[in-house]
Amino acid sequence: MTLMIFFFMFIIESATEKLCPLRASIDVLEGEYFFLCYLESMQEHFQEEAYTINWYKENAGKQELIKETHRIVSQMNFLEFWPVELSDSGNYSVTHSNGKQNFTIQKWTLNVLERNKSSCFNKNHLTTEIKNAGTGHSLKCSYLSVNENDSITWYKDCKNYENETERELDFKTLTVQHSGIYTCKILISHEGEIYHSTNTIKLVVEEDAPETVSLEIVGRDEEIETEIGKEEILNCTGFLGYYTREDMREDASLYWLINQKFPEKCSGIPENEPSICEEEFKKLQLGNKFFVTRLLRIKKVTDEDMHHNFTCMLQADERTQTKIVKLKKGNTRDLPLHIFTTGMVLAVLFACVAIAAVFVCVMFRVDLVLFYRNICRRDDTAGDGKEYDAFVSYLKDCISPTGEEREFALKILPMILEENFGYKLCIFERDVSPGGAVVDDIHSFIDKSRRLIIILSQNYVSDRAIYELESGLHKALVERKTKIILIEYMPISDYNFLPESLSLLPSKRVVKWKKDKSLPVNSRFWKNLRYLMPAKPTKINTKGHLNNLDLGSEGAQLRTEGCDFNAVI
Repeated sequence: MTLMIFFFMFIIESATEKLCPLRASIDVLEGEYFFLCYLESMQEHFQEEAYTINWYKENAGKQELIKETHRIVSQMNFLEFWPVELSDSGNYSVTHSNGKQNFTIQKWTLNVLERNKSSCFNKNHLTTEIKNAGTGHSLKCSYLSVNENDSITWYKDCKNYENETERELDFKTLTVQHSGIYTCKILISHEGEIYHSTNTIKLVVEEDAPETVSLEIVGRDEEIETEIGKEEILNCTGFLGYYTREDMREDASLYWLINQKFPEKCSGIPENEPSICEEEFKKLQLGNKFFVTRLLRIKKVTDEDMHHNFTCMLQADERTQTKIVKLKKGNTRDLPLHIFTTGMVLAVLFACVAIAAVFVCVMFRVDLVLFYRNICRRDDTAGDGKEYDAFVSYLKDCISPTGEEREFALKILPMILEENFGYKLCIFERDVSPGGAVVDDIHSFIDKSRRLIIILSQNYVSDRAIYELESGLHKALVERKTKIILIEYMPISDYNFLPESLSLLPSKRVVKWKKDKSLPVNSRFWKNLRYLMPAKPTKINTKGHLNNLDLGSEGAQLRTEGCDFNAVI
């Protein structure tokens, strides 16, 4: 046992310079063997024969003496962890004590990183080496073990690399294919247990690699054409180089000067922004190139700004680059004649098209609505609880010398609306069985109808017809349940015989019958009437012109029955 301790001390002493670099902050992966140590030469100025070495860890702002355990062991100028755990992160120090005074030899900050369970390395715990293709190079394993008998294995991108077991991995001639992440794993035996330590290196092999360090501002001095009152954003971008050193990227600064004075910083709140302000400094990486950039925002260009020098300053690695930007008034040019002419023609053409579209929509409103209903199969009657599409009110007394109103109501109207367009009409004389209370029946059937069609003529008004009209007006104007459609069957010169409330109906709900001109199914009369009727899917069956309507005996019978039915309506 004594021989093993002596051998261990000899090994440690011979490699102290390599094992104990002067690092204030150290990163290590959890679960690995690790140690803190200091150079023995650092305590040579202490001449006392009797002294003690104490290791401390800071806890809640106080230094606590580290007590040895089976996992944490103190060996002369080494503090070993078998293995290190996440809880070991913290500030450590080692002191030399002669019994009267304590002298601090060295301090460290230990950061224990969590192991990546899905990979053989942690991307935050690796070093990068950049080399040119065609040169030779060696990757060196960690010095955490100096025992030549320790097992060493190399991995590339977490796969065993060519069964290499040497402490150094030699490449006689580098190629781009050698690029990758190399991990060296050392197995260490301690008190019958096997521990390990790893070291990961990212090797980047560049073919015809450019200068690794460069510094310049993108673009040259320039003059920007602008206008008074316009917003301008000046951009300054600095190029730091390829694979720039981390310290250089951290120390790089980029800022604007206005006539050698610093501008104000942008606040991010538009209403509170100064007239000229400088935005935040930003860092960018595009592939293997590193950039820094900063914007200068001019809210509204003034005449005074035209005389300023806007200077961009880039500083890094004790070097400085500058770029000067100036503003100048742009030349105001009239539009070329062909562009102006084309614009005017297009404007006039657009106005004409808009007017024509409005005219078409107004003139052919009825046709467009009917076309839309037919295409979309719109149905306004579904689920409204009504039985009839319209109640037809007409002159039923034998006052008319020709009986044309009755013929129109009983023959022509249902032939077109019912047979051709699928509407269901309620015609009292045709659909109501005699014997009931006339007033109640009229009121009930108007309630069941979506529209009230009144075939109006000079002879229309009688005691019974006027009741239908007044009931419909009440439902249209007061209850708003039924809409009225007036068919002016014969020209009326004086409307004074009608109720005054009829004048409250909109004029667009009046359709004029023009005898033979209105007979064809596709005439304007039937289109206007269908427009006022509720939308309903129909199968149009055009039967052509109805000039030669011959009611025959049926017509004569209706007229006779109508005179006999005078007591009803």
